[in-house]
Amino acid sequence: MQIVMTSVPVDDQEKALKFHTDKLGFVKKTDLPLGEARWLTLVSPDDPNGTELLLEPDSHPAVRPLMRALVDDGIPYTSFAVKDVQAEYDRLKAAGVQFTQPPVDMGP
Repeated sequence: MQIVMTSVPVDDQEKALKFHTDKLGFVKKTDLPLGEARWLTLVSPDDPNGTELLLEPDSHPAVRPLMRALVDDGIPYTSFAVKDVQAEYDRLKAAGVQFTQPPVDMGP
């Protein structure tokens, strides 16, 4: 068994698409109309057949309160891996991404 897709709730799919592709470096894999929204998935350019990230509309009534509570408590909803955290932080910061804090060495 493997994870083939995961989702992240977004309030604006087009804005999220631009951020995740232009800033984070993901590439669009699927973009299909789905009523008022889209089935919009992204993948890593290093693994185009790997796990897909679904940019899912946050229109369900439970989503916004959940996301607000996680943000207020400093709990991440999604995590990404990189080879060099400091280099990626510097790249994203230079691209205008805002962080709540810089990387912190937590040991092994």
